[in-house]
Amino acid sequence: KFLFPIVIIDEDFRSENASGLGIRALAAAIESEGFEVLGATSYGDLSQFAQQQSRASAFVLSIDDEEFGGGSIEETDHALKSLRAFVEEGANLVDTAPAYGQGVAEKIIGKIIHTDLRREDVVIATKGGFGVHGGQRSVDASRGAMLDDLAASLRRLHTDHVDLWQVHAWGDAPLEETLAAMDHAVSSGMARYAGISNFIGWQTARAATWQQAAPNRTPLVSGQVEYSLLARRAEIEVLPALQAHGMGLFPWSPIGRGVLTGKYRSGLPRDSRGASNHFGWFVHPYLETKSRAITDAVVRASQGLDLRPEQVAMLWVRDAPVVTAPLLGARTLEQLRPCLDIDDITLPEPIIAALDDVTGGTNHLR
Repeated sequence: KFLFPIVIIDEDFRSENASGLGIRALAAAIESEGFEVLGATSYGDLSQFAQQQSRASAFVLSIDDEEFGGGSIEETDHALKSLRAFVEEGANLVDTAPAYGQGVAEKIIGKIIHTDLRREDVVIATKGGFGVHGGQRSVDASRGAMLDDLAASLRRLHTDHVDLWQVHAWGDAPLEETLAAMDHAVSSGMARYAGISNFIGWQTARAATWQQAAPNRTPLVSGQVEYSLLARRAEIEVLPALQAHGMGLFPWSPIGRGVLTGKYRSGLPRDSRGASNHFGWFVHPYLETKSRAITDAVVRASQGLDLRPEQVAMLWVRDAPVVTAPLLGARTLEQLRPCLDIDDITLPEPIIAALDDVTGGTNHLR
């Protein structure tokens, strides 16, 4: 008896395909021919997939030691506790990369899925093509470098496959070569799906179009880019490109690099990333006057809704068009928990409109 997984790339196919068969009717027709349907859903933009797996936010396991090398014992303990709590809440999508702590983040995930959790308890997304070598960040998205990165990730994760493998950044290697590595990873079983990260609009469209041009190529299902109330430029080209090609978005830094928590309104907390030598550069661009006004608006909205500021910021991102699930780089369990408590909450439309207005205007994709 054959196994027949249905993977639909066109979002509109969920309701009706070209011959007039709805997706459920198509599944029934296939079953009537003696095939077994493993799943009748749309993985094209990953939204249905994410909803089936978990409504909680995806989680970026982040190790941020000063040298971007091996994480401290304290940081590792925080990561382990956060991942356990994340899964206990019914969530399971974990995003990581070889560049996070030079592989330490992947090692932690690999350890915990062989001690506290089962491999099937988590959906693992990782990346290739970017790393820190000799203290310098570099992008190498050539076929050889990409596949070497994936092989090393699988060793650190102690698994034979990842669920989503992403190009970490646009590089100098020919795009066709980079994407051929993605094709090989999926066809060989080392990865289930392929995506991109930190591509701008035209890069996203070019990569997606290339993969859709031939039936033997692996369709790209997702993209990652920074997106928050403090960073809405993705709405100009990236989000429309993702939407046009049936891809979903995993936005990183949905709470504005931590600024939308409101903790920087009265200065730099000593234990914050903004006050650290390693991550200060990452936070400081969002501490200027305009960003402070946006943060104040988020805080006022949270007070009126009896929520925390970071919850308001996360909800705005989570329910925005094209978004599959926001990625949260929580360093501690205390930072993670508030964002696991918003599963059944939505922002009122007037609040969404007001936040849109104060941060740049209407999101025309709504």
